[in-house]
Amino acid sequence: MRCQEYLGLQWKDINFEQGTATVQRAVVWHRTGGGWHFSQPKTAKSRRTVPLPTLVMQELRRHRIKQNEARLKLGSAWQQNDLVFPSEIGTPLNPPNVTRHFKRVLEKAKIRTSIRLYDLRHTTATLLLQVGINPKIVSERLGHLTIVLTLDTYSHVLPNMQKDATDKLEQMIFRKK
Repeated sequence: MRCQEYLGLQWKDINFEQGTATVQRAVVWHRTGGGWHFSQPKTAKSRRTVPLPTLVMQELRRHRIKQNEARLKLGSAWQQNDLVFPSEIGTPLNPPNVTRHFKRVLEKAKIRTSIRLYDLRHTTATLLLQVGINPKIVSERLGHLTIVLTLDTYSHVLPNMQKDATDKLEQMIFRKK
């Protein structure tokens, strides 16, 4: 997901039975004067349901319990926006603050390269394409408007895919054992 999308996730967007998160909104921070508002996602295709790994769903359950405990402690000071990833008082997280915390996580993990949060989205797409996931599926997962955008952006992965396709075709045609 894009940063604005996961920061805009609300608990009603998480389906624990199906193991999915549905992108329905984005958080937009005002450039001048501060403040924020919910907005439509970047494109119509950005509205999507993303399957999540079982481990992520388990962590989301734990996160929700902790969040509810914190909310109860704050009482009326909590701002109820139903956000999955809120600030300590229930408001949306500001992306620069998220980036700063992410850098601390990288340092703690002793990862010395400069990885941006957005690079995780890029890496996910690259890995999915490298293991042979259909580019249309990757495009839908990313919320790209067209598959062409996905293919143009991640074309560096395609040469290996071409070789794999050739090998598989050869296997089917000539039935190598």
